Amino acid sequence: MSYLGLILGAFGVILVSSLWRVLTFLTWRPLLITMRFKRQGVSGPKYKFWSGSLEEIRNLKKVANEIEMGIHSHDFTPRVLPHYYKWIHQYGETFLYWFGTQARVCITDAEMVKQVLSNKFGFYTKSRQHPGILALLGRGLVLTEGAEWARHRRVVSPAFTMDKLKMMTKRMADCTLSMLDTWRSHITPTEGNSSMEHNFIEVNRQFQELTADVISHTAFGSSYIEGKEVFYAQKELQMLTLATILDVHIPGFSYLPTKRNRQKWKLEHKMRDTLHNIIQERLNSKDSGYGEDLLGLMIESAQKQNGLGLNTDEIIDECKTFFFAGHETTSHLLAWTMFLLSTNKKWQVKLRREVVRECGTEMPNSDTISKLKLVPMVLMETLRLYCPVIEMMRQANKDMNLGGIAIPKGTTLTIPIAIIHRKKELWGDDADEFNPLRFENGITKAAKHPNALLAFSVGPRACIGQNFAMMEAKIVVAMILQRFSFSLSPDYKHKPDDMLTLQPQHGLPIVLKPLDV
Repeated sequence: MSYLGLILGAFGVILVSSLWRVLTFLTWRPLLITMRFKRQGVSGPKYKFWSGSLEEIRNLKKVANEIEMGIHSHDFTPRVLPHYYKWIHQYGETFLYWFGTQARVCITDAEMVKQVLSNKFGFYTKSRQHPGILALLGRGLVLTEGAEWARHRRVVSPAFTMDKLKMMTKRMADCTLSMLDTWRSHITPTEGNSSMEHNFIEVNRQFQELTADVISHTAFGSSYIEGKEVFYAQKELQMLTLATILDVHIPGFSYLPTKRNRQKWKLEHKMRDTLHNIIQERLNSKDSGYGEDLLGLMIESAQKQNGLGLNTDEIIDECKTFFFAGHETTSHLLAWTMFLLSTNKKWQVKLRREVVRECGTEMPNSDTISKLKLVPMVLMETLRLYCPVIEMMRQANKDMNLGGIAIPKGTTLTIPIAIIHRKKELWGDDADEFNPLRFENGITKAAKHPNALLAFSVGPRACIGQNFAMMEAKIVVAMILQRFSFSLSPDYKHKPDDMLTLQPQHGLPIVLKPLDV
């Protein structure tokens, strides 16, 4: 046999071996995993070659997207999570499905969820991320793991102590006042009536700009105007990611110069350049100190030589994370709170009375908002019914036993927050209703399980910015109630939609009536 023949023969063996491994991965492996779970009483939709359950998910979502809900209907799961809704009724609350070739097990049992999220040993880590989400958030605190996460957390956490947050309240109120002045200026007298009333504003977009302005000022020492290129780029990346979120990820595909990838790279460069300029401006003013906000603390850590600080690339990634997480979720919390108070006028009146009693007509501050009791109850109930993040995922890093079920290494566990927040066995027969009084005795006593509310997650990876978000939301809601009464515009269509965060599909037009303030 010739030398060339030996080479070709060896190449053929390698090719056949590689093809066999691929076919095994795409066929036998899913079959074996399915049989393993079935023996434990866990079933689910049938695996289809390569695509898994994705075709059925796409079809269910396409049909559900046409559903318009009544304004007093709060169970959006048949519309937003139709696959979970169908499969839970078909296979039970714990079931197996396939995201392409990735095995996923849905869990809705509160105790099982607690075990996953409270684990401190790294047995359940963040699952592999879509390339678009990595571009959107960067490898900051939300997506890092293990020692890297601990290092990032150590640098970032001092910026979110209560003392620091109290110092931010005036800036939050100033940004809110600017927005409310804009609202008033846009309300024009109706024909034949000199009073300003019954004018509507699309508040969802307004809240996004407000919370972007707040996070810019309080955490990064800039403003929405200075950082708007980051927000615009992130919004475009969000839409690009949403368009491909149900596609099977092919290794290496994100590096090909496709039209979508080129657009993603362009947006990433724009974000990086803008954030680098903000960081450089702070470095240039070091004579007066780097500052006590989040950016200042991160830059100061970068100057340390003990390996515990963050380098410039890591600071940029943290900026991406907090620019997005710091405004996107809070803005939608505010929007859904306005929706619920617009459709529950008695609660709007109750909250206004409380705000007037505790804050008067003055700008709220850390002392006055700490006295509010009903406002945080309404915010918590809003987070229960319309949580901005409607599901979480974790991956088993080793073979685990969870609630008596053997979970193979590499399996992704999906936690549908929106469904857990509506379980009647946890929240009572009125689980689908707006009832802020369920939080009268605190979060841990609102349901039959102390960790049933997952809006900010639980355990060591609980949201570091939850106190920041709640303080901001209380200030904004209080200032709106001081100045306006409001109701839904007749043009509003109740279509909650998952755009990586839960938001009104067609915006939230609100009719505003100024009060004498």
